[in-house]
Amino acid sequence: MTAVAEQTGAWLAEFTAQKPAEPWLQELRNAAFQRFAELGFPTTKNEEWRFTNVAPIARTTFRVSAAGFAARFRGAEKIEAGGKCFDAARLAAEPNAFVALNAAFTDRPCVLRVPRGAVVEEPIEITYEIAAAGDRPAAVHPRILIVVEANAQCAIVERYSGEGRYLTNAVTEIVAGEGAVVDHYRVQQESREAYHISTLRATLGRSANFSSHSIALGGALVRNDANATLSEGSDATLNGLYIVNGKQHIDNHTEIDHAKPHGTSHEVYKGILDGQATAVFNGRIIVRKDAQKTDSKQTNKNLVLSDEAVIDTKPELQILADDVRCTHGATIGQLDEEALFYLQSRGIGKGEARSLLTYAFAQDILDRIKVPALKDQLEKALTEKLHEHGK
Repeated sequence: MTAVAEQTGAWLAEFTAQKPAEPWLQELRNAAFQRFAELGFPTTKNEEWRFTNVAPIARTTFRVSAAGFAARFRGAEKIEAGGKCFDAARLAAEPNAFVALNAAFTDRPCVLRVPRGAVVEEPIEITYEIAAAGDRPAAVHPRILIVVEANAQCAIVERYSGEGRYLTNAVTEIVAGEGAVVDHYRVQQESREAYHISTLRATLGRSANFSSHSIALGGALVRNDANATLSEGSDATLNGLYIVNGKQHIDNHTEIDHAKPHGTSHEVYKGILDGQATAVFNGRIIVRKDAQKTDSKQTNKNLVLSDEAVIDTKPELQILADDVRCTHGATIGQLDEEALFYLQSRGIGKGEARSLLTYAFAQDILDRIKVPALKDQLEKALTEKLHEHGK
């Protein structure tokens, strides 16, 4: 038996044990599992997964559980999922095995619609809390599609947390219509034993404005893929903050695809690493042949607090147009010794001084959060986490 067959065999047993679904959904599931079986789990021979070894996930026998969640959809309409929302034929071209696996085990995909011209005052909140139970680790595959129609405005907050050892394999798709404004926030505070795989795909209409903020604090092995495809005059912002210590591993892959002219994108990802933690940042900006007048900027900054922590960063530009303005850069550094000395000379202990400087490094990302309650909660969580590091 091949390694791929061994890894997919347990998933096949879980797949066949599912209750049959209505025809459109069963067609989706069948196509998705076939694609997953063809791809198998990615290995480090795959360039996209070169620095992230998912063998711990591939070798674990999970018990598939329903992706239960708490939600508050004020201002958004929850609509019936159907074949028009999820195209089974599209899965034949799916390059991501985890996305295919998610579709194979999707129960009833959640579909939300924000009506044309609506201005939603309160955030659309979606909270997943997973608890490991039983003789095998649980695997949940939440999937949500959010359609924000033309000229509508909304904020979306996704939260992930849990206890014990389990796998979260989440897919979020956002479609923003012409002139829509969407602020998306993703907060991951999983168990330190958990595996977390997520895929965000945003498709922007003409002159749409989309921003996504990824805050990652937990998990043993974490991979986040965030992709945005821009139309003419679209504006996209991808921001991220990841804080890891111990033996945690996190991998952030982003892709901003300028498919049409006059698009603008901004990206800032910051990482803080301590202990024996490892992190990956791979940010790709694509400018298509016809996407003239594109303006794009990408930055990745990393603060390494120990000699054993490792970060691999790879910003990429693929430019096929000639009238563009694109920049990218990455930095890896340690705390400023002069700043540490200055704070200590003012009577601040070394541990507290390190925490203050580290907090200041992260504050830039938190200041970009426009939901006051969420910002306050994250500032408190960050203070507590850095206080523990400083001890």
